[in-house]
Amino acid sequence: MNIIVVGIGKVGYTVAEQLSQEMHDVTVIDTDEDVVNDTLQDIDVIGVIGNGATAKTLSDAGVSECDLLIALTGSDELNILSCLLAKQLGAGSTIARVRNPEYSNDLSLIKDSLGLTFAVNPEKEAAAEMQRILKFPTARNVDIFGQGRVDLLSFNVNRNCNLCDKSVKDAFAKVKTQALICAVERGNDVFIPTGDFVIKEHDTVAVLTPEKTAPDLFKQIGFKTQSVKDIMIIGGGKIAVYLAKALKHLNVSATIVEKDLNTALELSYKLPHVNVVHGDGTNRSLLLEEGLKSADAFLCLTGIDEENIVLSLFAKSVNPKIKTITKVNHTLFREVIKTLDIDSVVYPKFTTAGIILKHVRSKASRHGENEVQKITRIINNKVEAVEFTVTEDSELINKPLYELSLRPNILLGSITRGNEVIIPRGSDVLLPGDSVVIVTATERLLSLDDILEA
Repeated sequence: MNIIVVGIGKVGYTVAEQLSQEMHDVTVIDTDEDVVNDTLQDIDVIGVIGNGATAKTLSDAGVSECDLLIALTGSDELNILSCLLAKQLGAGSTIARVRNPEYSNDLSLIKDSLGLTFAVNPEKEAAAEMQRILKFPTARNVDIFGQGRVDLLSFNVNRNCNLCDKSVKDAFAKVKTQALICAVERGNDVFIPTGDFVIKEHDTVAVLTPEKTAPDLFKQIGFKTQSVKDIMIIGGGKIAVYLAKALKHLNVSATIVEKDLNTALELSYKLPHVNVVHGDGTNRSLLLEEGLKSADAFLCLTGIDEENIVLSLFAKSVNPKIKTITKVNHTLFREVIKTLDIDSVVYPKFTTAGIILKHVRSKASRHGENEVQKITRIINNKVEAVEFTVTEDSELINKPLYELSLRPNILLGSITRGNEVIIPRGSDVLLPGDSVVIVTATERLLSLDDILEA
C-alpha cells in the first residue's frame, strides 16, 4: 500500500517504522527538516518537509495516489484538516489522531463528510490498558480479544509459582481453569512453547484464558491475588483524566498529584470524585503524606520517562507490595527497564501503532477488510497476537486442528464462537464466523490462511 504519515513525533515515527517493515511504500511529512532527515537515515521511507495540512505539501507527497493518509501531529485541528484536504485531493482513506474528548464525540457526526476512516486516541487507549491491568494486578500486561470474552495476560514467574521448573503440559495438568501458555520470554529470547517446554524462574509468560477466570487461574498457579481499592497517580494529563473517569464506577479511591496549579484546579473541577493534590510528584514527603505506604497501586504518568521510572522504583522501596504502572514514551532502553523492579510498563505509541496496523492489514487481506480484527504486540513487543474472523472461503474450516500444518513459531491460541470460548485441542475445528487468536513470534500475518505452511 502507498501510505502517507503526517507528523513524525514519537507515535508517527513508530507507525512509519512498522509500516515500512511490513513492506509498504511510506512517505513521511513534517515541518522540521532535521526530524525528516533523521527519519530518512533510520528507516526506508520518502520524506517531505512542510505543513501536512496544506494542499501543496500533500500534493508534493503524492496524496492523489495514496491508499491511506495517517495524520499524527500534536494538533487535533491540524490532523482533522489534513484528513479533510487529503480526501478532497484523492486519498483512499484517512486516519486522524484526535485526543480532545470533545472533538472525539463530535467526529462521529461528521466522519463521513470528512472522509475519515476513524480517529485514534493514544491517551484513551493507554488509559484503557491501565484499567485492565488494575483489574488483574498480578499481571504485567493485559489485553482482550473476542469482544472482551478472552483475556491475554503476561506475568513473571517467581520461585513460589507452581509453573516454575515444570513443563507446560505438567504445569497445567492439575489446573482446572481453561488456559493456554502462548509465549515465553527468557532473557532476550522468545519462545512459542510446546508441551515439553520447561518454564523457569524469571521467565515472562503470556497466557490466554476466558474472561473472568484470571483470578482463579492465578490462585491455582500459586499467586496471591488482591483487588486494587486505593491508587495514586503522578501527573494529571489526559491519560490520568481518562483513567480517573473510567475508575469512577469501580469503587476505587484515586489521588492525582499535579505540579501545575491551573491544571490541578481544572482537574478538581472535572473530577469531583478524585482527590486532586497540587504539588511536586517527586517530593518524597508529599507522597508519604498522601498515603503512598498504604496505596494499592502507583501510576507514574508524567511526560518525563526518567522521572516515571525513578518514582516507580521509589514507590516499591517504600511499599514493596504496591502495584506500579509506568508510562514510557521512548523505547531505546526497553531491555534495561524490564530488569528493574517495575510491575507494568505501558507504551502508548505501540498501542496506537497496533490499531493502525490492524486497519492496514485488514485492507490488504485477501478475504476482505473484516478478517483482521485486532493486532497486539506482547512480551516486550517481540510477539504478535492477531485476532481473525474465520471466513467461509478459508482453507482451515471444518478440518481438525491436528490435520493442519502450521508454520513454525505459530500457535492457535483461542476460538470464540458466539458466547463460547474454546481453548483449542487437536480435535477442534474452525467454523465460519469464529473469532480466532493467533500468536506468532516471527510472522506478520495478513490473513488467517497465512498460518499454514506453503
